[in-house]
Amino acid sequence: MMARSRSQSAEALLTPHISDLDPAAGLPLSEIELTGAGLGPGAEGLPSVQVNGAPAHILMSRPTRLAFRVPQEASTGMVQVETAGGTSNAVPLRVARQLSDGLHPVTSPAVSGSGMIYATISGPRGKETPVSVVRISPDGRGTPFVTGILNATGLAFSPEGDLFVTSRAEGTVYRVDAGGEFTPYAEGMGVATGAAFDAEGNLFVGDRSGTIFKINPERQIFVHATLEPSVSAYHLAIDAAGVLYVTGPTLSSGDAIWAISPQGEARVWYRGLGRPQGLALSREGSLYVAACLGGRRGVVRITPGGEASLVLAGANLAGLAFSPLGSTILATNEAVYDVDLGVEGLSLF
Repeated sequence: MMARSRSQSAEALLTPHISDLDPAAGLPLSEIELTGAGLGPGAEGLPSVQVNGAPAHILMSRPTRLAFRVPQEASTGMVQVETAGGTSNAVPLRVARQLSDGLHPVTSPAVSGSGMIYATISGPRGKETPVSVVRISPDGRGTPFVTGILNATGLAFSPEGDLFVTSRAEGTVYRVDAGGEFTPYAEGMGVATGAAFDAEGNLFVGDRSGTIFKINPERQIFVHATLEPSVSAYHLAIDAAGVLYVTGPTLSSGDAIWAISPQGEARVWYRGLGRPQGLALSREGSLYVAACLGGRRGVVRITPGGEASLVLAGANLAGLAFSPLGSTILATNEAVYDVDLGVEGLSLF
């Protein structure tokens, strides 16, 4: 008992030190883990943690590990731990900034060449919402853009800069002009969810029942590939070589990311994620996906070599997109955020 008291006393007097922060970015209310020394509780109780001056709630505290919840009001800044032994070194944490709420995205947002962000208010299947697509400026000003598309779901820009929107209720893809007026582009797409254009102007649309359609610039429709059905939606991204990457959550705890060649040959590219949803490619070739990795939810980076790591913590993420202005745009099931992850997105056109 005496030895334990001396150990606790020594721990309480040890100046805390942060050696690592995992991950180094998060949404408000997400969970972040610190590793280091002197991070455990002392005689006077738990350590205190501040994120850019805002006090954080401690979830777990041990001598070499500490977990905390990012404060709702926190912004990007420095994290420090304080105990009876002193105040730790400061390490940077990037906290996502909310741009707009009251939305219902079910997949990744779309970002124009000028940095304008487009997100859906999708609503329950078969129920029309007052606004289908919202346009959000980089400084967070949101305005209604499209009304009248039932269950707007997938969003994609064409090489010409037109916005295309899928309706999962109607199985229709619509082209939207600069004024927000829409016209049918292709019909009969089943439960049309994900959408992505390649550099040649081919549009790929995912019917979550198990089909990936290819619509060429002449509007001819082909079955590009067939996959296992998804319980919610397909999400699509395409690289410079024309390889299409697809996620589609199933009931499995180890879902796959599929890679489909330009010829329509599908293979498992990565397996082991929980409920993977929207995804985006970086210029250096890594794939970023909203998913669960090792029981932790957020944005997962998968390198071309297949190494996966959590780069941003956050619950309820539906997808993400890289803005040409340099930030990463995140969509939860009710809001849109931006954060600087230091990632440059892949641009095909």
